[in-house]
Amino acid sequence: MFYLDLFRTLDQHRVRYLLVGGLALNIHGVERATMDVDLALALDDENLGAFIGAAQALRLQPVAPVPLADLALPERRLSWIEEKNLLAFALRPPDPASPTVDILIKPGIDFEAAWARRIEKTLGPVHVQLIGIDDLIAMKSATGRQRDRSDVEALQRLRQLGGA
Repeated sequence: MFYLDLFRTLDQHRVRYLLVGGLALNIHGVERATMDVDLALALDDENLGAFIGAAQALRLQPVAPVPLADLALPERRLSWIEEKNLLAFALRPPDPASPTVDILIKPGIDFEAAWARRIEKTLGPVHVQLIGIDDLIAMKSATGRQRDRSDVEALQRLRQLGGA
């Protein structure tokens, strides 16, 4: 299964990532259909190198016509944000039925602080680094999108019920 392969490979390459977005909502206990895997990464050189190694091992290819290695270039990421309004670097696996992996290049949270508060979940034999509910609420509150407002409401209800 693609998800387990993804998280296993990220773990093997020692990538510091947080699962965010719709899949994170599902793991926290909020039902939400999603067609991708959203990840926030530590954007330091060592971690980006580890991520690129993991992506190559999984044979992930950028959706945009740019080299995967460009993800590691801060000036390139900044130009994507400023010139193209790009918020996520999308990667496509070889199997078209598998979900796209979106790397948030401007996640709207302090990664290091969120990393310190992460929740490590075990899904079968695989460990997943999951963003905490409060950080996910903060991240989704900052977007202004209706879908994210609905997600925030669902997460707040979950938190009130003592979930996650």
